[in-house]
Amino acid sequence: MIRLAATAVVSKIKGEAATMEQRISLVTLGVKDLAASKRFYVDALGWKAVFENKEIIFFQVGGMIFALFLREKLAEDFQVDAASFGRAAVALAYNVRTRSEVDPLMKRAASAGATILKSAREASWEGYSGYFADPDGFAWEIAWNPSWSMKPDGSIEYR
Repeated sequence: MIRLAATAVVSKIKGEAATMEQRISLVTLGVKDLAASKRFYVDALGWKAVFENKEIIFFQVGGMIFALFLREKLAEDFQVDAASFGRAAVALAYNVRTRSEVDPLMKRAASAGATILKSAREASWEGYSGYFADPDGFAWEIAWNPSWSMKPDGSIEYR
């Protein structure tokens, strides 16, 4: 289960809430085995956790947090049965600065136990990308998009 959390700065105008700012603060993946997920993201992909306990791991990713949360604990947080909630059709993406970065990252993910869903190839939108699934089956795209600008901090901007 994926949970996207958007933090809103809400003002009251005549008792009604204003709209939310257009941003995402947190992406949480509900995982079956936290230790296996940690091995994949930390040991294999080289990410660094900023917080972890026996139920959840947080990674600072740019201006937001990416979390791995035990699936049954996430279900508890949702107040639903872990056996009955499904996975949303969603893909996470990691954009790179150059086309030549895509294939090595796809190979690194595969060597760490990822399942290649679609080998990297030229895309209809004039870029280059491929997809893999992490140990829990969550889809990740590794993409180079020549139409987007990437800032030094890794954030992207649609031109």
